[in-house]
Amino acid sequence: MRATFTISILAWDKARPLARPVREQVFVAEQKVPLELEWDEWDEGSDHAVARDSKGQAIGTARLLPDGRIGRMAVLGEWRRRGVGTALLEALLEQARKRSIRHITLHAQTHAAGFYRRFGFNERGGEFLEAEIPHVEMTLELFPARG
Repeated sequence: MRATFTISILAWDKARPLARPVREQVFVAEQKVPLELEWDEWDEGSDHAVARDSKGQAIGTARLLPDGRIGRMAVLGEWRRRGVGTALLEALLEQARKRSIRHITLHAQTHAAGFYRRFGFNERGGEFLEAEIPHVEMTLELFPARG
């Protein structure tokens, strides 16, 4: 049976109460990212993709910054490998196309680089630490939306 969830693109004022607990569970509790590093000035001006289960509970989130950076991709443990990350990324790539953003960058945790490669992202440069977690920069050239 396919997992049932929906994806919404929201401004930060609407996304905050949904995205915040997901990011705190994944990044702060699981990955031990210091709370002060998790919250930054980029949330306010970004588009946020939020995944919700059939009961309306947030199960995943990611953001698209105005300059084309994707970040803060987080999916609750019990929802991983069920298509939520794919749906979040696809929604943000479509949002980027609507905004005529053609060059996408992101900092992938090295263990997740293969996930992004499946969407056409390529690594640029070597591995680096971000919040004491190994990352690699990845880029994607987007084509315009169809239709």
